[in-house]
Amino acid sequence: MATLVQQPVILTGEGWADYALLDSGHGRKFERYGRYRFIRPEPQAMWTPRLDHWPADGEFVPGSDEDGGGRWQFANAVPSDGWQLEWDDVRFTAQCTPFRHLGFFPDMAPVWTWMRQQLRGMEQAQTLNLFGYTGVGSLALSACGPVAHVDASKKSVAQARANAELSGMEERPIRWLIDDAAKFAAREVRRGKRYDGIILDPPKFGRGPNGETWRIEEHLAPLVSDCRRLLDSDSRFLFLTVYAVRMSSLALAGLLAELFADLPGTIEHGDLAVSEEGEGARLLPTAIFARWSNPG
Repeated sequence: MATLVQQPVILTGEGWADYALLDSGHGRKFERYGRYRFIRPEPQAMWTPRLDHWPADGEFVPGSDEDGGGRWQFANAVPSDGWQLEWDDVRFTAQCTPFRHLGFFPDMAPVWTWMRQQLRGMEQAQTLNLFGYTGVGSLALSACGPVAHVDASKKSVAQARANAELSGMEERPIRWLIDDAAKFAAREVRRGKRYDGIILDPPKFGRGPNGETWRIEEHLAPLVSDCRRLLDSDSRFLFLTVYAVRMSSLALAGLLAELFADLPGTIEHGDLAVSEEGEGARLLPTAIFARWSNPG
């Protein structure tokens, strides 16, 4: 029976050569992506910035309504078609998107490392990346074996394939699938498939390629239930992250504890966070997570 660890875990991302959280505060964050610096909204940065001035190349100014929106304002020229960054052995394109993101989520870096650690010693581990976005996580996992990368966005999957080519990993056994994540997982269950590891990063709200509606409060539990059926006692992990919702990591852990009760291993939960760079660095929380791991 999987053991639930009640005490929350903080999984902290540190900066690396191509990324740093330089400062945060007053509802914003100041970051470096390669040679460019940007300011973006961050409601959880409630404190006062440490730095007096943020010399940014661009800033995302949010819209006035609660549904999001907004636009980029640039003080200096930034390539509209993006620029190359690296994490470990993965190369990818960063780009200022209309959704305030820059083509990947830097707070996931410790998750990529953790997943590789769980699969250490396995040959040709089979993994599944649901809501795979631009593929940095899938490329990280591909060092361990075949990966199924699933995302409903044709544009995101095209960018993921481009990132694979940029990394010299286009020949690795990755299935690039434009599909609704929940429907794909349900079909895999019917096919009797199994995986050694699953990562899922569902949005609060979204639409599938055929107009399917996703609402996390309604659809997360059935999806995780199907994911559980794709894992067995020899599988190594499931990692679930959730952003921008009024939900506790305890709720995610409780869901996993129920669904994974018949498997060995450990269930943990807590916050993803990014550490600021420099003296007096603070931790900026970005998401909540729950994970199941099994050393095998």
